[in-house]
Amino acid sequence: MRSPIGGLGLAAALALSASAAAGQAPLDARVAPVRDGVVRFSFRARDGVCGNGRNINFSENRSEYWEGECDHGPVRVVLLRELGRTVKLETYVGGRWRSRSDAVDLGTVGSSAASRYLMALVRTGSPEVGRDAIMPAQLADSVEIWPELLDVARDDAVPDETRKAAVFWVGQAASRKAVEGLEALVDDDTADLALRERAVFSLSQQRDAQAVPALIRLAKEHPNPRIRQRALFWLGQRDDPRVLDLFREILSGSSR
Repeated sequence: MRSPIGGLGLAAALALSASAAAGQAPLDARVAPVRDGVVRFSFRARDGVCGNGRNINFSENRSEYWEGECDHGPVRVVLLRELGRTVKLETYVGGRWRSRSDAVDLGTVGSSAASRYLMALVRTGSPEVGRDAIMPAQLADSVEIWPELLDVARDDAVPDETRKAAVFWVGQAASRKAVEGLEALVDDDTADLALRERAVFSLSQQRDAQAVPALIRLAKEHPNPRIRQRALFWLGQRDDPRVLDLFREILSGSSR
């Protein structure tokens, strides 16, 4: 069987090793010499992230009676390279690498460097690679990528699959400012309706104190009936007295 790393020449391999040893070269410069093959690297996970390989928890849930096996990092990323391009990306948390002679292991890299590299793949990779690069980028320790993810969600040059994933992850991990950004995306008349509906869903997943008021505003005031309908649907999943007050207003005809 032909080794999947057969496209890595001796000179490129030596350059890659030197860069790794120096620890100074940007991550893209260390990946680029591998034209065909497997590249892998690890980096520190942000607080609350743990996993046992493919199963990843984004917030630590402790029980008085039970505790599962969940390693607090590192985040591990595998790239499959073909003809000088990354064609597949997989992410793991915890566990350990299998011993493989055909993999170029870049070792542990800085979280910020890893996140920057992965966000570049979000914008320039295939729809599948771009989509799959978002999760590890936002798992990196001490980085905040939600403003860039909002830019990705608005960028018509980015594939729809990647844009939808960006909206989803903003909704999962963003702060109050990101909630405000999602509201702006929903209100953007130039944005695709399906993307705006996805932003409503992402708002519904927020645990931030501003999420319910934002959804209530959309349900009461948004000019598009589809957006109002989706906001009402997701509000119906909330156990919140403000939601009941809204439903009472609507059903009694006093909301207008």
